[in-house]
Amino acid sequence: MPSQDRTAAPPAASPPYRDPAVPLATRVADLLARMTLREKVGQLNQRMYGWDAYRRTPDGGFELTEALYAETERFEGLGALYGLMRADAWSGVDHGEGPGAEDSAALADLVQRHVVERSRLGIPALFVEEVPHGHMALDGTVLPVNLAVGATWDPALYERAAAHAAAELRVRGGHVALVSALDIARDPRWGRTEECFGEDPHLAARLTEALVRGMQGEGERFAADKAPVVLKHFAGQGATVGGRNSAESELGPRELHEIHLPAARAGIRAGAAAVMAAYNEVDGLPCSGNRALLTGLLRDRWGFDGLVMADGLAVDRLARITGDKVCAGALALHAGIDLSLWDEGFTHLAEAVERGLVGEAALDAAVARVLRLKFRLGLFDQPSTRPVPVPEHTGRALGTALARACVTLLHNPAGVLPIGPSVRRVAVLGPHAATTAHLLGDYTAPQRPGTTVLDALRRLAPPGTDVRHARGCALTGDDRTGLPEAVATATACDLAVLVLGGSSARTPDTEFDANGAARTLAPEMTCGEGVDLAGLRLGEAQYALLDAVTATGTPTVVVLVQGRPHAVPEAVDRADALLTAWYPGPWGGEAVAEVLLGLTEPAGRLPLSVPRSAAHLPVYYNHKDTEYGSYADGDAGPLFSFGHGLSYTTFAYGPTRLTGHTVEVDVTNTGTRPGRTVVQVYLRRLRTPVWPRSLELRAFQGVQLAPGECRTVALRLGADQLSLVDADLETTVVPGPVEIRVAGSAREALDAVPAVLDVRV
Repeated sequence: MPSQDRTAAPPAASPPYRDPAVPLATRVADLLARMTLREKVGQLNQRMYGWDAYRRTPDGGFELTEALYAETERFEGLGALYGLMRADAWSGVDHGEGPGAEDSAALADLVQRHVVERSRLGIPALFVEEVPHGHMALDGTVLPVNLAVGATWDPALYERAAAHAAAELRVRGGHVALVSALDIARDPRWGRTEECFGEDPHLAARLTEALVRGMQGEGERFAADKAPVVLKHFAGQGATVGGRNSAESELGPRELHEIHLPAARAGIRAGAAAVMAAYNEVDGLPCSGNRALLTGLLRDRWGFDGLVMADGLAVDRLARITGDKVCAGALALHAGIDLSLWDEGFTHLAEAVERGLVGEAALDAAVARVLRLKFRLGLFDQPSTRPVPVPEHTGRALGTALARACVTLLHNPAGVLPIGPSVRRVAVLGPHAATTAHLLGDYTAPQRPGTTVLDALRRLAPPGTDVRHARGCALTGDDRTGLPEAVATATACDLAVLVLGGSSARTPDTEFDANGAARTLAPEMTCGEGVDLAGLRLGEAQYALLDAVTATGTPTVVVLVQGRPHAVPEAVDRADALLTAWYPGPWGGEAVAEVLLGLTEPAGRLPLSVPRSAAHLPVYYNHKDTEYGSYADGDAGPLFSFGHGLSYTTFAYGPTRLTGHTVEVDVTNTGTRPGRTVVQVYLRRLRTPVWPRSLELRAFQGVQLAPGECRTVALRLGADQLSLVDADLETTVVPGPVEIRVAGSAREALDAVPAVLDVRV
C-alpha cells in the first residue's frame, strides 16, 4: 500500500473582496459575483426589530435569541439589523434590560460574530440606529430636537454636536444613523414638526450640510468615530393635508422643488451616504414606489450613488396599488429602493425576479450599494467594534450649548427680563417647571435625572433668593384644583415664572402601530409621531393658570417648552415676557434658567412663524407674492414671524451695500449688554419666469457684539443663493433685478430699505 502524502496543501488565495488594498469597486463586484440569488435578497432585507435579537442572562450578560437564529438562517446571513440598541416605550427596553454605554459594544460584537459565522461568504451586517437628536440608546447623549437646532441658526455648533453623536454611536457598535433632516414644517399641526429644522428650505439646507459634515467627515471610507447618515424623509413629508401624519399631500412639482427638495440636495452635495424614502405620496405616487423621484431625479439628475432605504413597512403599503406584496417589493426595487425596513415584500424578491416582475440587474445594483456601504465602513476588515474614546462630558456640554442657543426671547416690552437684583422671591409654576420628561421630545430613550427649570433656578439664583414652587395644573385637560395654591404662591412673590407647553413623552402603557407610531396617547402626550392636532391650543387648564396668575398683578414671565408653536396669544396680551425653548433636552432647564437670570444672553431666532391660532394657517413667511389680504375678522399674519428673536440689548443695522454679488451691512450693538444677532439676507425677485415668492432667505450669519461695538458683515451671494426653479423645474440663475433686504426677521425685511442687485449670468 503506497504511503499517503501528508504534506499540507498550500492555502487558497484570499479572494479580492477580502483584500483591503483592492479598490472598493473591485471588491464589491467580486463579492457580488460570488453570491447566490438567496444571499443577494438577504442583503436587501432589514426585517428584525433589534431588541428581539438578544436577552439578558442571569449573570447580567447577553445571549442571542431563536428569532435571530431563524432570521440569519433564512438568508444565510443578515443584511441589516434595525435598533439593536433602541430603548423606549415601544421596544419595552429600559435600564437593566437593554445595553448601556458599558456593554453595547460587547452585544454588537456578539451579534456580528454570529452573522458572519452564518454567512457562507462572511458578510457582516449593518447595525442601523435611530439618531434623531442623539443616539436613541440607554445612556446616550440627548440633544435638543431639530426644531430647537433650527432656532440656534448656528450650523457650526450643530456640526460639532452631530460629530459627537456619531462618535457615541460608533463606540457602542452601531454603524448607520437615521436622522430626520429633510422635512419642512409648513403646518405645525403635524406632530412631527419637532423633527423639522423649520419652515424654510435655506435654513434647513445649511443645517443638513452641517449634519452630514459632522457625522460623516470626509473621504470615501468612514473613520472609526464617523457614521454614514440616512437623511429622512425624501421627499415632501411635511406637506401632508391638514397636518395629519402620512396623509395625502396636495404637493405640486413647483412646491416640491422650491420648498421640499433643497435640503435633500444640499445633504447629497455634502456627501450623504443614504436617504430614506418618505411615507407620503407625490401627485398620487408613494415615494417608496416613485421611480421618477428615486431614480429619475435623485440618481439620474442629481448623481446620487448612495443607498435608498424605505421607511418602516412602506413597501408593503404599495400592495394597495399592486395587489400583493410580491409585486409591491418588485415595484419598490424598480423605483430605486435598496433596503427595506420590516417589510415582507422584499423577502420575496427572488420570486419577483424569477417571475420577471423585476430584472436581476436591478437587484444586483441595490445589493452593490449595500455592500459598498459595508466596505466603506471597514466591516469586512474589522467587523468587531474598535473602541474610540469619546471625551467625557462632551455630550452634556454640547447639548447644553445647543439648548442655550435655542432659547428665544419673543416678548419683553417692559424689560422684566433678565431677572434683576430687586427680585428676591420667585414663584416657579406650571406643569413643566419641575420635570425633565417634557423637555426631551419624541424618539428619546429612558433617561437618568436631568435638570429642571425649578432646580436650575434654585441653584443659579443669587444667594438669598427665595424660589418657591407650585405646579398649578396638569399639562392636559381642564383640572383646576391646583390653581389656588399657584395663585397664593404667585401673590407672595416678586415675580412669577410660568412654565407651560406640550409634551412628546411616551409611557409604557402607550399602544403602538407596527412602525412605532403611537396608536393611543400617553395621558400628557401632545406632540410626536402620530400625535397631530386639529388646533394648536394648550390644555385648557394651562390657560386658566395663565389668567389666574397674571390677574394677581405679580409680574409674570411665560416660558413655553414645546415641539411645535402652540397658539398662546394670551401670553403676549397678559404676561410681561415670553420666551420659548422648544424641546431643549435634559439640561434644557439649566439653559432656560441661565437666560432668565441673565447669565446667558438670549440668542435664539424663530425657525418658523408662530400663528395666532390654527384658523390662521398657513402663516409661513415665504408665500407667493400675491395680494396677501387680511381676514375680515382679524389679522392674517403670524403672531411672531420667521427669524424673530429679541436680546437683552439692541442692534442697529446700517444701509445695505452691494459690492458685486457681496452684500455688506454695518451692525452695531446699541445697548448696554453683549449680545448675538442673526443677520438675515432675503431676496425679493422683481422679474421672474414664474410667479415669485414674497421673500426668500438666502444667507445668514450670527454676529456676537459687545456693547457699542460695530462690525461690517459681508455675505456673498453665489449661484446657489441667486438661483431659482424655472418654468421647466430646472434650477438656474435668471438675469435681472433682485431686491436684497437685510434685517433681523422676515417681518422686518418687509419694511427694510432694499438694495437692488442686477443679476447677470
